[in-house]
Amino acid sequence: MSLSFEVTLWRALAVFRLATLAYATLLVARNFGRFDHPYAAWVVVALMGGWSVLTISGYASPRGRAGPLLAADLVVTAAIVLSSKWVEGADLLAHGTPTLPVTWMACPVLAVAVSRGRSQGAAAAVAMGACDLVARGVFNQATFTGTAIMVMAALAVGHVAGLASQTQEQLRLAAEREAVTRERERLARGIHDSVLQVLALVQRRGAELGGEAADLGRLAGEQEAALRALVGPSWNGDPVPVGLDDLRMVLGRYAAHDVSLSAPATGVWLPARTAHELSLAVAAAIENVHRHCSDGARAWILIEDEPGEVTVTVRDDGPGIPAGRLEQAAAEGRLGLAQSVRGRIRDLGGAVTVTSAPGEGTEIEIRLPRVRS
Repeated sequence: MSLSFEVTLWRALAVFRLATLAYATLLVARNFGRFDHPYAAWVVVALMGGWSVLTISGYASPRGRAGPLLAADLVVTAAIVLSSKWVEGADLLAHGTPTLPVTWMACPVLAVAVSRGRSQGAAAAVAMGACDLVARGVFNQATFTGTAIMVMAALAVGHVAGLASQTQEQLRLAAEREAVTRERERLARGIHDSVLQVLALVQRRGAELGGEAADLGRLAGEQEAALRALVGPSWNGDPVPVGLDDLRMVLGRYAAHDVSLSAPATGVWLPARTAHELSLAVAAAIENVHRHCSDGARAWILIEDEPGEVTVTVRDDGPGIPAGRLEQAAAEGRLGLAQSVRGRIRDLGGAVTVTSAPGEGTEIEIRLPRVRS
């Protein structure tokens, strides 16, 4: 549980303790003349006030919320409840007069529920309710109502505290991941603007010069690809879902000096077969760029993860596709885009949209719906 939420919750419990103490004091003043030992009632009220100050101060510190104070809180409150039989008198309690602490006796129960969870909180409520029943000496539906209310309150408070603790932990982990992702992106931008550009230049110039320079260019290209994979999207440390692949990792293999990959910071999980078929379709689209565009052409792969579908866009800055060229290629039996991309995605239940114009490059958008189990 985060510190801010814990502090707020214990402060609320402190306010509840003071409010119930004030209510108990009011009832003692009202029923003072009917008690068997009226002055002893004020001693008990003073004890309740002093114990309230002590527990509020103790619970204000994380170290003070340990077992010893919780146990002492339960014991002291139980003793005050049991003392009601002697202070007020058995006859008065039997006729429905509340015990001295009234609702104040729920304070240690709620403290246990917040600190230890709903199960131990409910157990504390049952123990405190048993003390209340012993003090009254009457066992009927009315006397059991207070115990039932305490048990339900302990279950509710403990459950809410547990949920809040889980939520705060998830938020903390999300904040850490976001910080890691931001730092990774910052480093990636710096590397892309310097090291990767130099490696790409060495690879290109080496290929142009040939000979030993070509070998140097090839090595530079390999190091560029490895470095892109290092600073690109990565697994965030969560357990890998069984039978699923992270599409970022599957498509990350196509990142190179002339192919950039943009993906969400978190995993894009798809069934392994679906991710494999989708990667083959993307590979075919990248191959078309290499085959039909000039050597200096670049391509971009964009992965978008939406609740109902996954969208992968492959875009290039090549010469574009003239109108009617795709239909002509299909008629001539050149089915690369038609079968390798459209056919695969159609079999997966998705759709492919090709947008292109001469001189404006080509964009292939692949939309694949998520299959809900």
